[in-house]
Amino acid sequence: MNTLELTSPLVSVDWLAAHLDHKDLIILDATIKKVTSDITERYPEVKIKNSRFFDIKKMFSDTTSDIPNMLLSPEKFADACQQLGISSHHKIVVYDKIGMYSSPRVWWMFKIMGHSQIAVLNGGLPAWQEKDLPCEPEDALQKEYALGNFEAHFNPKLVTAASEVLEEMNNEQTVILDARSSGRFNATEPEPRASLKGGHIPNSKSLPYKQLLEKGIMKSTPELEKIFSDFNIDNKKLIFTCGSGITACILMMAAEIAGYSNLSVYDGSWSEWGQLDGVPISV
Repeated sequence: MNTLELTSPLVSVDWLAAHLDHKDLIILDATIKKVTSDITERYPEVKIKNSRFFDIKKMFSDTTSDIPNMLLSPEKFADACQQLGISSHHKIVVYDKIGMYSSPRVWWMFKIMGHSQIAVLNGGLPAWQEKDLPCEPEDALQKEYALGNFEAHFNPKLVTAASEVLEEMNNEQTVILDARSSGRFNATEPEPRASLKGGHIPNSKSLPYKQLLEKGIMKSTPELEKIFSDFNIDNKKLIFTCGSGITACILMMAAEIAGYSNLSVYDGSWSEWGQLDGVPISV
């Protein structure tokens, strides 16, 4: 088989179907249930053929933290990847069952750990099923894999801590974009976590992640360029935030597709900021 090379943050279902059985490819199902989803929302009990479950909540987040979804240390991330059979030479395609929700978070995780050969399946499982492409039962996820040799090479520039946000939020050369809904941003609708205050980081701007998508598929590059151009962000540092560090990664990926650099995610996001004492909050 030809050597695979991932040159974009996104791949299409047609591309994945054409390379489904490539020896260097690993497909990851990174589905987590939406925090704000209706309790009646259903998730298909199938997965893309050959995919492995990338458990963001239990294996790939710091479960000792009281803040959800916090990034693992490089050592623990590498170990979890090895347990999943991932090696440093692998090309990785990640998807979720919603279309585009948690999969960009995994794209960001691998990038921050120094692995550039990672892409998100545009449209996820819904787009895959729409073309009637190969699936298998969800319980096929329960497999043991040969130990991988993945190594992490941490890039701290891609993540921002609360202390840095506090320093940067008044910097005219930094723009903070919030992926939550406008209602949550403006405190006109409640946070899904009852313990959190409403509102937003001072001087941050609202860009709900759904504005970047069309039926779970990322909008075209020209459309993304137009959306971001409205925020006057050329040559500025961009920090992305959301509720718990998941949908902020959709914004970051879209910004990269649109040609921006100097990008980072505030990992704690509102789950941290909304419960900190002494930090300013705007509504």
